Amino acid sequence: MKKRIYVCHTFYNVYVTLLKEWNLTGEDRGEADIALSTISTDFSGLKERLEKSGVFEKVFTLEEKKDSAFPELAKYKKSYHNILRHLLNRILYTKKLARREEPYMTVDFKQYRDVYVYCDSDPIGYYLNYKHIYYHAMEDGLDCLKYLDGAHYDNRGHFRLKALLSSWNVIFIQNGYGKYCLDMEINDLSCLRHTCPKYKVVPRKPLELALNSEQKRMMLDIFMEDAERFLQELGEKASGDCILFLTQPHPQSEEARRQICHDIIRDYCQGYHVVIKPHPRDLIDYEKLRPDCTVIKGKFPVEVLNFIEGVRFKKVISIATTALDTIDFAEEKINLGDTFWDKYEDPENHNWRSV
Repeated sequence: MKKRIYVCHTFYNVYVTLLKEWNLTGEDRGEADIALSTISTDFSGLKERLEKSGVFEKVFTLEEKKDSAFPELAKYKKSYHNILRHLLNRILYTKKLARREEPYMTVDFKQYRDVYVYCDSDPIGYYLNYKHIYYHAMEDGLDCLKYLDGAHYDNRGHFRLKALLSSWNVIFIQNGYGKYCLDMEINDLSCLRHTCPKYKVVPRKPLELALNSEQKRMMLDIFMEDAERFLQELGEKASGDCILFLTQPHPQSEEARRQICHDIIRDYCQGYHVVIKPHPRDLIDYEKLRPDCTVIKGKFPVEVLNFIEGVRFKKVISIATTALDTIDFAEEKINLGDTFWDKYEDPENHNWRSV
């Protein structure tokens, strides 16, 4: 039996996986595989760079499918305002989705001693529970449950009943409530509104601080197609007189995101050169939108910039991301908060904290 495999859905997931692997000692080191799920992220050349790094024995691509790929399942997600009918539909949806995903789950997870899954709300969670395969859930983003506790938000109303049924594997609820979820790693329990008996606190910052210079350099080479060129270009721009703006894939409207960019630069960045780092899932061409700014090319977690010596920003601005908590290369960090989006889209689309 092989030791472990990580199922990653985002670049940040891969980043945390590298931190975990490089902090292992003794017999725990080595013999790990990684699977990159394409359900929400285009990883571009990351697979090849991971293979070249030699950190993992095998690097898989996992072609999970969104439930929208199976239109016949839509009827099971309708709301009939009847709890019994709703639960019956949930039971059918849980099983049918897992069965339809089976042809795309091309990794034999039963051959691993430990399976680590980020974002088990995706079909991989349904599939593992359907196959009775135990796994460790992983926090999808740093302190992400602080902003959206998907288990509670997606199961508003009769949560305790639904959680009980999930513990029996009758339906499925993510983030530690599934029968075959052994535990869920989170960064910080104190910031959460709800808790779960399976939460396991594993702070991320100590893992970052433990990296040696060789591992930091490997991190840059893994996430950047041309690390040398990038370091030279960024070093010329980011010398302390710049502001870094971190975009996000919200709101869904590209027109709204373009306006947000213009407004933030107008209201918060006057007198400074602006460096824009697009979110990996934000596909707007910011070089075309704001030719007066420097746009960081390539897809990687912003935390990687911590490992570049000499990079320093006057301010870093974001809207709603806890990634700011990990940034060491800025004099001031501004998190505008998700209410900033209220004038650009219906607050119902991003107002998750009340749940």
